[in-house]
Amino acid sequence: MRKHLMYGLAIVIAAAGLTLASPGTGSAEAASAGSACSGRKVKTVSFATGELRIYKSRRYACAITVSKRPGVRQTMTVTIQARGSRTARDSGRFTHRAGPVTVYALNRCVRAHGSVGARTASTGWILC
Repeated sequence: MRKHLMYGLAIVIAAAGLTLASPGTGSAEAASAGSACSGRKVKTVSFATGELRIYKSRRYACAITVSKRPGVRQTMTVTIQARGSRTARDSGRFTHRAGPVTVYALNRCVRAHGSVGARTASTGWILC
């Protein structure tokens, strides 16, 4: 009897684990774009073909460029630079986003640039 009870309990636990591990019904693109950078979103710059998004945690700043036409492979670039440091860059032909790119930005201004196709957006120096 005890053996059967343990076997039944193991099946219930396994089923619960599979239920929790299964993917939800939310948009995968929204989840991936939202979780690409850690920290809070501090600036979004929209342009004709996409958006440049900047995130900031205590020590780091992060940027991504997201296409307004996901699924279509096109040239995208994202750069971010902390004042006094080198630029971090991600560029290529992507279907959804370029980045994330992250720089150490504790007590530093940052600037970011993004492009999708021929259209671009820049922030200038921010978070000073």
